[in-house]
Amino acid sequence: MFAILAALLLAWGCSSGSANGPGGMAGAPSVPVLVTDTTSAQTYREYSAALEGRVNVEIRAQVDGYLDKIFVDEGAFVKEGQPLFKINDQPYREQLNNALAAQQAAEANLLNAELEVNKMKVLSRNNVVSEIQLQTVEAAYEAAKANVAQTKAAVAMARINLDYTLIKAPVNGYIGRIPKRLGNLVGRMDVQALTTLSDVQEIYAYFSMSEMDFIAFNRDNKGEDIPEKLKNLLPVTLVLADGNLYPEQGRIEMVDGQFDKTTGSISLRANFPNKNGILRSGNTGKVRLNQVHQGVLMIPQEATFELQDRTFVYVLGDSNKVKMTPVTIGGKYENAYLVSEGIKPGNRIVTGSLHLLQDGIEVSPVPAGAAE
Repeated sequence: MFAILAALLLAWGCSSGSANGPGGMAGAPSVPVLVTDTTSAQTYREYSAALEGRVNVEIRAQVDGYLDKIFVDEGAFVKEGQPLFKINDQPYREQLNNALAAQQAAEANLLNAELEVNKMKVLSRNNVVSEIQLQTVEAAYEAAKANVAQTKAAVAMARINLDYTLIKAPVNGYIGRIPKRLGNLVGRMDVQALTTLSDVQEIYAYFSMSEMDFIAFNRDNKGEDIPEKLKNLLPVTLVLADGNLYPEQGRIEMVDGQFDKTTGSISLRANFPNKNGILRSGNTGKVRLNQVHQGVLMIPQEATFELQDRTFVYVLGDSNKVKMTPVTIGGKYENAYLVSEGIKPGNRIVTGSLHLLQDGIEVSPVPAGAAE
């Protein structure tokens, strides 16, 4: 009984192998085939970007003293000129009072020196005093006048220092972290700033482009120079860190003047409006550069496969035998690839059932979309 069953299994296995083994197929497999043709498409490339506000200012103390008041909270939106911090101003008020007193004394000395000069001029005309005596009082008058100017400068400096005790917002923006607390000693030499202030009504997205990409950027965009190319460039899109698209489109406004020797890349800046304050300094994302292509070959992504870091398609010859052909991908549009090298318009390529194929096998072509 067991011998008969073994013989049946052996016979079935041999017949199955001869029917389905390589080169022994009962019929050529049906595969969907597409005839390539030129078309127009919009592709994109994405570059990692770091976001910064249009103005990102460190708020620092310009005078030394104890922090008396903090008028704002972290994360608050403030307007230009709004008070942020107050440093104890008593020492600076006393400096101003001393400077004003010195100025008054200097002005009184100047008045006396002027009276002395006027008196000496009369006596000199009457030959009562010598010319040397007149020149001496005139020199004393000039010294008194210079002393007044010096005290006025001291008063102005004292007023500036007093004004520095009230720190105001230089621009509209959002307050960052405030590491200092009331009573802390702050000053000009502090390593850490009092806070940062970011004007984020417009966001700058900084990204880098390789030398090869920059060459293609110059070649593929119209314009005699970089400023003209930037004007003709399509708006760019910002891909947020969660993969969603930022609703406002931006434009590339700046290209760095030279490549970074360390990384071999060049920096660019795209500007995005941010009136609702959705974006903040320190955000990350990707800048998507869109480009319109005319007269290009486009093939479905599922018609390709990768082997040893190269992309291939199966091209049908006249005898319906497939040939594994390498292609160069020039861009991506949704679920399709733009092919720059490897195939030509009018070529027939297999778009499905690639796992059934191998180089040189004969197939039965079916128009793409008709094959099941």
